[in-house]
Amino acid sequence: MKQFSLVLVLFILFMSCKDVTKDKSITFENTKLSGPVFGTNFNVIYHSKMNYIKQIDSLFAVVNQSMSTYIPNSDISRLNRNEDVILDDHFSKVFLASKEIFEATQGAFDPTIGNVVNAWSFGADKNKFLTDSTTIDSLMRYVGLDKVHPFNTKSGAIKIVRPIHTYLEFNAIAKGYGVDVIGEFLEREGIDNYLVEIGGEIRAKGMNKEKNTAWKVGLDEPRFDGKQSVLKAISLKDEAMATSGTYRKFKIDDNGNRYAHIINAKTGYPSKTNILSVSVIAEDCMIADAYATAFQAMGIGKVTEFLKAHPELKVFIIFENDEKEFETLNLNNFPE
Repeated sequence: MKQFSLVLVLFILFMSCKDVTKDKSITFENTKLSGPVFGTNFNVIYHSKMNYIKQIDSLFAVVNQSMSTYIPNSDISRLNRNEDVILDDHFSKVFLASKEIFEATQGAFDPTIGNVVNAWSFGADKNKFLTDSTTIDSLMRYVGLDKVHPFNTKSGAIKIVRPIHTYLEFNAIAKGYGVDVIGEFLEREGIDNYLVEIGGEIRAKGMNKEKNTAWKVGLDEPRFDGKQSVLKAISLKDEAMATSGTYRKFKIDDNGNRYAHIINAKTGYPSKTNILSVSVIAEDCMIADAYATAFQAMGIGKVTEFLKAHPELKVFIIFENDEKEFETLNLNNFPE
């Protein structure tokens, strides 16, 4: 799964549960679950006595087995080795959503850029290093989600046809999808008030019943020193948010040049942008996750124009101006 993230500080996850032994007016406290997943950590908080950790861990295992390039025998790893793979529902949903966003962003979001990401040493292959233009040009011949197509077999199963050297990687969308999987599971269990977070990607429904307030989360202030501080807090209800940034994950070459992890799918090189982070609020986290990555590569001008036709997406951008000072941009009524 996608390894980078802007960790959004969740004020409520570990401080909102009261001591029910001291306050008899509370029937029960929120349940809080957490643990490692997708190369990061998850936090789930919901208003119920039931402990669903086994079910949640099981769902994570299924999603990982489907789409993790870090698992050698996962479906996507086998597909990238040109083995015969039938797509499960998780893979199919993420693939079809990726196709739609690829087309909407004119290729700014492209899950076939994975081999180029690896060549720059940002992906699953840790044995590769910053590379030269000959290597990049060779790999770019196989980049383009328009080269990859689903088809139905006679049995009704879904498979993928693609160029033999085209490498698929859903790191820029699958973590958000994992958030949605857990949120949808809780809803099927009749839970109407929850917050799910994986490495900074969030889905919230209802409210924090224990405090009788909205779910509140904080957006990180960009910092290159590895420390964490909150820029501002916002409330979320019945929506999801994902954030993509360049200031936490980058490489520095022997000459001191900084390379951001967002690779331009049209050039094969790290994106040259003054954007430090993009937060996107959407109906579900999978969509927010993908667009947050795409908007990093598109730049402020193209994002602003794009959002005129997409009022369903709320966006908050932190960028560096010509004086190397931080500025912010609120688009489509992103909450203050």
